[in-house]
Amino acid sequence: MTSYRFGDEVVDKDSDQFEGMLAEMHGSKERPMCLCRPGGIEMYVVRLDGHHFIKRMPNTGGDHNPSCGSYEPPAELSGLGQVMGTAIVENPDIGTTALKLQFSLTKASGRAAPTPGEGEGDSVKTDGNKLSLRALLHFLWDEAGFPKWSPAMHGKRNWGVLRKYLLQASQHKNTKGSELSDILYIPEPFSVERKEAIAQRRTAQLSRIAEGFGQTGARKLMVLIAEVKEIAPSRNGYKLIAKHLNDFHFLMNPDLHKRLLKRFDLEMSLSASIEGAHLVAIATFGVNKAGVASIEEMGLMVTTDNWIPFESLSDKNLIDSLSRDGRRFIKGLRYNLSNTRPLAAAVLTDTQVPTAMYIHPPGAGDEYGIALDELVDGSKMDSWIWHPDQGEMPPLPQAGAACAYARESHKGRVPRQAG
Repeated sequence: MTSYRFGDEVVDKDSDQFEGMLAEMHGSKERPMCLCRPGGIEMYVVRLDGHHFIKRMPNTGGDHNPSCGSYEPPAELSGLGQVMGTAIVENPDIGTTALKLQFSLTKASGRAAPTPGEGEGDSVKTDGNKLSLRALLHFLWDEAGFPKWSPAMHGKRNWGVLRKYLLQASQHKNTKGSELSDILYIPEPFSVERKEAIAQRRTAQLSRIAEGFGQTGARKLMVLIAEVKEIAPSRNGYKLIAKHLNDFHFLMNPDLHKRLLKRFDLEMSLSASIEGAHLVAIATFGVNKAGVASIEEMGLMVTTDNWIPFESLSDKNLIDSLSRDGRRFIKGLRYNLSNTRPLAAAVLTDTQVPTAMYIHPPGAGDEYGIALDELVDGSKMDSWIWHPDQGEMPPLPQAGAACAYARESHKGRVPRQAG
C-alpha cells in the first residue's frame, strides 16, 4: 500500500484521513511526498468533481517504484515522448494542463472536411508540437489509466467506467480557449428506464454548439468519443451509429467516408476479425440549428475486450499472453508517432527491473531495426524483443526476475536467451 507524507504526518492512501489531508494541501505551496521510494517523491493535488486527487509531478513517472500507482515508463519509450512538454504542458502550480491541438474546433462556412487521420503519425505532415485526434485519444486513455493492467482489473471495465474516468481525465485540460471537458461528448450507458432523461441531457449539452452559437461566420465543434456499432449508409451519405446511441446518429459525407475507409482499414479489419474487440471513435462534430450532428474529422482505435489498445495481431497476441499469465503491465501508445518508428509495445512492471517489450514488425526495413537498437541501448530497462516473422514468441520474462535476454544487436534475428 502506498503511503504519503504530508508535512510531518504519514498517511496511507486507503486511510479515512487521506482525502482530508489532500484538501488541506490543495492550493498550498507545500507538496505531499509519495513514499514508494526512500526520501519520497514530490506530488501535487488537484480538485475534480468536488473531490481531491493526488497526481505525480511532470516527468517523474519513471522515478516511482514500478509497484506504485504513480509509476509510468519513460515517455521516450512511447509516442508520449514526442509531445510531452510541447503539445502537452502541465502546470502543477495551478493544477492545469495546456493542450495544443492539430485539428480545428471551429468550422468555417464552405471549408472542406480534413482527411481522416491526416497527420496522425503516418505522413510527413505530422507536427509533434500538436496533438492529432488519435494522440488526444491516447492521451485521455493514458490519463484515465486504461493502458495499465493487473489481474485485479479483470471484469471491472465497462462503458460506464470508461466514461467516468475519461471525463475525469478531461478536466483542467485547456485548449484553444476552452476547457476540454466542456466540449467533450461521451455517450451515457443506455438504459430503457432512463432513456428520456439521457436524451434530454444530450440535447442540453449539444445545444451549446448549435450552428452559429457564439460565433460569427463559423460553427463551434465538439469532440466525440464513442464505441462504433456501425457505419451505415444514410439518405445523403453515411452515418456513424455508436453503441448506447441508437436514437442519435452522426452524419458524414461520402468523401469523408471514403477516406476513412482508406486511412483506417487496418483498425476496421482488426475489430471485425477479433471476437470481443472494441472499435473506438474520436471525432470532431458540429450540430446545426435542427439538432443534427455532422462529423468533420474522425479517427479510430481498436482495443481488446478489456479496453487495452492494440495495433496489430502480434500486439494483440502479446497482450493476451501477458493477461493469461496474470502479469502486470502498461501498454505503450503511439500518439503522433509514425508507424515506421519503434516503441515499447508494453512495459512489464512485475519483473525485478521494469522490462520494455518490443515487437519488430514483419517486413520492417533496416531503418526500423537501427532505430529499435538505439531505443533499446538508450534505455535503462531490461528488454525483450519478438520477431513474429522468425518464429514463436520468446518465453516471457518471469515475474520478480531479471529479463534473461541479451541486449546486443536485435536487428534481423530473435534475441537469444542468456546462459
